[in-house]
This record gives sequence, structure tokens and C-alpha cells, in this order.
Amino acid sequence: MKKRVLAGLLCVAMAASMITGCNSAKGVSGETTKGVSSAGKKEMEVGGNDVTTLNVWTFIELHQNFYVAMAEKWNEAHPDKKVKLVLSNMPYDDMHNKLSLALESGEGAPDIVDIELGKFPAFMTGKIGLMELNDAIEPYRKNIVKSRLDIYTKDGKEYGFPTHVGTTVAFYNEKLLSDAGINYEDIKTWDQFKEAGVKYYETTGKYFACVETSAQWMVNLMLAQKGGDYVDENGKLNLASKEMAEVLEYIKGLQETGAFATIPGGQPDNEEAYPFYNSGDYAVQIMPFWQTSRYVNYMKDLKKQVAIATVPVWNESDKEVATIGGGGTGTAIVKSGKHAQLAAEVMAYIKLSEEANKEVWNVLGFDPVNTAVWSDTSLTQNPDNQFVQYFTNYPFDILLKTKDSIGALRAYTDEKYPSINNEFCNVTLNSIFEDGVDVTEALQSSQETLNNEFKE
Repeated sequence: MKKRVLAGLLCVAMAASMITGCNSAKGVSGETTKGVSSAGKKEMEVGGNDVTTLNVWTFIELHQNFYVAMAEKWNEAHPDKKVKLVLSNMPYDDMHNKLSLALESGEGAPDIVDIELGKFPAFMTGKIGLMELNDAIEPYRKNIVKSRLDIYTKDGKEYGFPTHVGTTVAFYNEKLLSDAGINYEDIKTWDQFKEAGVKYYETTGKYFACVETSAQWMVNLMLAQKGGDYVDENGKLNLASKEMAEVLEYIKGLQETGAFATIPGGQPDNEEAYPFYNSGDYAVQIMPFWQTSRYVNYMKDLKKQVAIATVPVWNESDKEVATIGGGGTGTAIVKSGKHAQLAAEVMAYIKLSEEANKEVWNVLGFDPVNTAVWSDTSLTQNPDNQFVQYFTNYPFDILLKTKDSIGALRAYTDEKYPSINNEFCNVTLNSIFEDGVDVTEALQSSQETLNNEFKE
């Protein structure tokens, strides 16, 4: 009964969050943030006298319900350490700005706070007001995807509990490709991806996949596979690198075949783009695993048509970084909080435990950071699960293939990354793929813009 109630609560919250997509704010996490005009409060009801109150800030309403449900489970298992969560849901920018001011002034900060990946580096400069979480993570560490911990780490100290892996995978419309004489399982390399796209376009007259202009999901993946990055080992901007130029030239070559084209909204995870996939105008998406939730909610006509597969690589022998995690929200503990140690212990359970991570998949469709649950077929192949019911294959079969080759970009932890992301998604990619600007010229222009911003 409790599990059904938990699922019901979270599904309602998830639907509400997604419905507001056209009025939503987004960072680089890929998690939709509800654009409410004022803070929404949620307070747990906890019986007994020996209860510790913990204040939580988030910008994702969905997280409030999840945290409450899992905190109730914590209280059942730890009657001597009961907690009462008082949660505030705020608009994305408002919450991060308010947190920055609170940490600087030393007044008004919460005990626990969600910090989006694109904002996290800003809280890693100067005197860090967040608590080191290495000890709290330790009981779960052996099963947690390391690259997801690394993106919230500085100088060996971990400051955030990850929400999901966001493994970048390929979503192939198996039916459309099969009708065009293409077996998606034969696509192993980017050259084979390109060849399949050309064949599909020539056969159907429709686009194979999109070229991104408002996001960097495929760009980041291809760059990481080449061993490139937006910053060098010394943290210096490195936008016009050889690897970056090669990636964007390759994508431009895809576009020039006619089989790959820009899409309304600039990327697959966009309200403007969903109908084009739903109607079959595009057949493939290269996206983080959390895109499963978008398919189930926004592309209902494609049920039992879409297969999940590993992404193409430059060479089949490339094994070290075959894919990367995309997006993320790190849950942090404010160091000065009166109950910081307990807060860290509780949130480690809520974000990293096997029990919590099962619900991350069951309800949200995210790939859990605790890989111990990836091999539990009663969970991953449950015929009653809405995500298992939707796709043509078992999603976790693909995750298990990528388990030891999930990388991350160095820039994710650099304070310059929000500006880099903004420049690429608003200027660089549009210049190249919409306006036809030469790749080298566009990269050098963006490098100069950011050099001026950071006085490099």
C-alpha cells in the first residue's frame, strides 16, 4: 500500500512539473524546474517529541514529494533519529541567488539545498559554505557511479549527492528504421550512424536525427569521447581546440547530407520538438537516459516503437569513455547548519540508498546512481513498470553495457561552465548550424567573448 501511495504522489507531482514546461526555467541539468512566482511550502507531519527539523530548499517541486516519502521511510528505520522536513520550492534563479546571499552573509541558509549542475561551480569558489560529504557517501560508494560524484567534487572533497546518472544513450525508432531497411543494432560508430542517416533520408525523405542549437548533449558526448574539453588541465578556456573543431565539423558534415537537420526548439528535449518525433518526422535522439520520461509523457504514439541502445563511438576500440552523464542536480548540506551531520546522513540515504534508487526508476524513469539496482531484474524487467511497457527492449540491458565507461567533462566542475553553456547554446551553435558561419571562425569568436568576460 505504501509503495502505491508513494508512486501516486510522485506521478502527480511529475505530471504537474512537466505540464508547466512552456513556462519553465531550465539550467543544464535536464530536469524541468517549475516556474512558480512564489515559494511553495511543504511540511512533513511527524509524531513524537524527539524530532529534528531540517529546512530544505529546492527548485524542483517533484523533489519535495520524493524527499518527504523517503524521509518517512528513514524515520521508520531510524526511530531514534527522526526528522521533519520543511521544504520550500522556489523559482530556479531566485533559489540559487537567495542561497548565494545567505551563504555570504551567514544568515538565512537552509540545512539542505538542491543545486543545479550549471550553478554548482559558483558555490565552489572562495570560502565554501557547503559541507564535505565524503564520509556520508562512504557506506554507498562502491555502487555509485564515480563520474556522478566527481561533478560535485573539488580538491578531492565531495559536496553534492547526485540525483541520477543521465547516461547518454541512443533512442532509435525501431519501427521506422526497420521499414527503411535499417537495423539499429548494426550502428556502432559515428560513420555508421551517418551512413544509416543518409540511407534513411534517401528511402523515406524524412530526417534521421536533429542537429542541436540550444543544447550540447551530442556535442558534449562526442567531445568527451575524443578526450577533449571546454577547459584545459589548468582551467583555461579551450573552446577552439582541435577536438572541438573536429566534433563540430563532423556534425556540420552530418547536416550537409540533408539527413540531419535543426529542429524547432533546438534540441529533442523541448515542447516544440516532441510533436516532430511523435509524428515520425525525426527517427533518432542522442540524449541522456532521463529522456525516457519525456517519451512516456509527451510521445505517447511511439509506444513499443522505440529501442534504447548504446551511443555510437568514433572507433569500436574506444572503451575508456564510451558515453557520459548528462545533466544533474546535486543535493548539498550547508556546513554551518546546526544539524549538518544528521542532514548529511539522512540525505545520503534519500539520494544513494538502494531503496531510494529503486523508486528513482519506478516513478521517474531516471537511471539510478546506485548501480546495485541495475542488475535486479525484478525491478528492471517488471512488466508493470510504465517504462518497461513503453520501450521495445529492456533499458537496463543497455545501461549495464556502459557501466564501466561513463565519463564526464572537466568543465562541468569549472565556474566558467555556465557562461560556456550560455555562449554555445545562444551563439556558437546557432552561428554554425543556422547561419552557416565557419566552424573555426565561430569558435574563435566565442573564445574571444569569454576571454573578455573572464579576463583571460
